Amino acid sequence: MVVYCPHTTAGITINENADPDVKRDMIRRFDEVYPWHHELDRHMEGNTAAHMKASTVGSSQYIIIASGALLLGTWQGIYFCEFDGPRTRTFYVKTM
Repeated sequence: MVVYCPHTTAGITINENADPDVKRDMIRRFDEVYPWHHELDRHMEGNTAAHMKASTVGSSQYIIIASGALLLGTWQGIYFCEFDGPRTRTFYVKTM
């Protein structure tokens, strides 16, 4: 199965889904690496950080389906990561 996000400021990733601190830590670290305001950013919309975060996360993930179930690790979950929202978003799922 492929999960795909057709947005330049959002992405799809797989990571730990058991401890909510993982999500908070990821957001904090992304903000440290890609601060929202940077004096050299020139993008007119002002969301260069969101574009950088989405490029780092990626726009799609492949997940194996076995016996009708997603084959994820014990602690894993699929995240839709929105970096400059909330906005109306779409994602696509294709099974093969």
